[in-house]
Amino acid sequence: MDDATIKTKPAVQKAAADGQHAYKETVAQAAQAGQAAFKDTMEKSLSTINEMNAQAKRNVEAVVASLTAATHGAEALSTQAMAFTKKSVEGQVEHSKALTGARSMQELIELQTAFAKTAFETYVSEVTHAAETLSTAVKDSLRPLNERATALAETLQSQR
Repeated sequence: MDDATIKTKPAVQKAAADGQHAYKETVAQAAQAGQAAFKDTMEKSLSTINEMNAQAKRNVEAVVASLTAATHGAEALSTQAMAFTKKSVEGQVEHSKALTGARSMQELIELQTAFAKTAFETYVSEVTHAAETLSTAVKDSLRPLNERATALAETLQSQR
């Protein structure tokens, strides 16, 4: 080896060692940054999955509440219908007895007219009451679903 090579050899070895050290540091920093990014992404993903699960649970609870309200409404309508039917049958029996006791055709017509008027008024009142009950039942059964839809819209707006 010549003299110039012997003098430059330590400088080259130092430069190579410095380069190797810089390379190792760069790789270590990149690995650390990659791990941090991976960890951050995983945490965000898990958080999102947990939130989606919570949303799904609240949606199921809303559907159950909605169905419960609808069932209560149907029960109320059924109870009203049964009460009206019972009342109507009792009224018809009483009316039949009154008709058999009529002493003239005029009295028979008056009894029948009064019964028809009362029966129609009772029917209209019952239909109005049933419509109110149905309206309340529909509102009550849709309320939990509307609340979930509103919550979802608010969540989506906040994500923007």
